[in-house]
Amino acid sequence: MRKLLPLKHLLRKHQSQSASISLGISRDRFLAYSSSSSAAARRSWSLWKSPGTSESLGLLGCSSLSKWMLERTRFSVSLESIVDLGVRSLRASLQRRNFDTRRLFSFPRSFWGYALPSPDGVVLSLIGANVAVYFLWRVADPTFMRKHFMISLDNFKSGRLHTLITSAFSHSDLDHLFTNMIGLYFFGTSISRLFGPEFLLKLYIAGALGGSIFFLVHKALTASSSEGLQRWRNSRIAGLGASAAVNSIILLDIFLFPKNVYYVNLIIPVPAMLMGAILIGSDLWRLKKGDEHISGSAHLGGAVVAALVWARIRKGWI
Repeated sequence: MRKLLPLKHLLRKHQSQSASISLGISRDRFLAYSSSSSAAARRSWSLWKSPGTSESLGLLGCSSLSKWMLERTRFSVSLESIVDLGVRSLRASLQRRNFDTRRLFSFPRSFWGYALPSPDGVVLSLIGANVAVYFLWRVADPTFMRKHFMISLDNFKSGRLHTLITSAFSHSDLDHLFTNMIGLYFFGTSISRLFGPEFLLKLYIAGALGGSIFFLVHKALTASSSEGLQRWRNSRIAGLGASAAVNSIILLDIFLFPKNVYYVNLIIPVPAMLMGAILIGSDLWRLKKGDEHISGSAHLGGAVVAALVWARIRKGWI
């Protein structure tokens, strides 16, 4: 019996040391913490125990509290280790794919830089969205499409503000779609490669908003000067198409590179400055004439957006 006592004490000592090592806490600190916790628990038990309760139950409660705290500490440490291991594995996996994890976890704006497609990809994505809406015109209810994919005073007054954007992705005629997408592809690719895909997407949306606002203002002024049936008719005239957004992209490229030479219909060489003057002049002529088939006011809205963006680039704000 005397020979077994030292072995038992040695095993207890070994278990206490391994527990302190696994928790990352020194043995002395753990014992001091345990003794202070035990004293606090005994004081708490003496206050809350009911009359007639023996002191042995208080010691049992203190022992249970220490075991609970020990298990909780072990669980928190193990959970933290698992989370840390998972984050390290994710970073290593992304780095093997040449993915800069520091930019991803540093700022949300950097994440959108990864989420957006490549400079050519964002152009193809915009073209794909326009083509998808074109086919939607073929299968969806025409009333639904007029309410949600065309810009008009009637839609605006009805609270369908999303048409300020959705109308810039909407084409009901194949010729109209093809012409706009050709301009978007050639000029959009140039702008996207120069300033990035995020810039091109913002420019497209800004041109769409500018064109829709100018269109609504022009129709509101026309309706206010009209009477009776003509006034009601002007409020219901609707517009659609990516012309204003594409016009902002084309004119920005012209403003940035006025000495370039463009080939109209892939054959006729036209200087950039002359082409810009023709585009803006024809839209002013349509606005004065009151052409209802092509909205000069919407095109001019895109031109104003291009001029504002060009001025910001010249001042170094972009």
